[in-house]
Amino acid sequence: MVQGKGNAVIRLTRLNNKPLFVNADLIKFVEQSPDTLVTLISGEKLVVLETAEEIRARFVNFRRTILHGLSLSWDRPASPASLPETGVNAEPESQTSEQNRAAQQSSEPKR
Repeated sequence: MVQGKGNAVIRLTRLNNKPLFVNADLIKFVEQSPDTLVTLISGEKLVVLETAEEIRARFVNFRRTILHGLSLSWDRPASPASLPETGVNAEPESQTSEQNRAAQQSSEPKR
C-alpha cells in the first residue's frame, strides 16, 4: 500500500511487470481464472500478476490503515477552544433563561 497526501492506493503489477497503483475504493470485484482480473466500479478491467488472495490482503490492510487513523482521531481529546466555557462565572443556559423571564416579569407594569 502506498500513501500520499490525502490519498491511498494499493500497488499491483500488470502482466508486463509494470507497476500499477489502484485506488482501493474503486475496486468493484476481483476474479481469478487463471489470470487475475480486477474490475473497477467504472467497468474498466485490469489483468494483474497478483492473486485474488494477495489483492484481498492488500485491500484489508488498506482499510485497516484508514480505520486505524480514524480511531486515533476519535480518541484524541477535543482542543480547549472547542469545549464549552465551564468557568466560575459561566452559568447554565437554563438558569440564565429563568433569570431573563423573571426580569421581564418584574419590569412589566402591574395592573
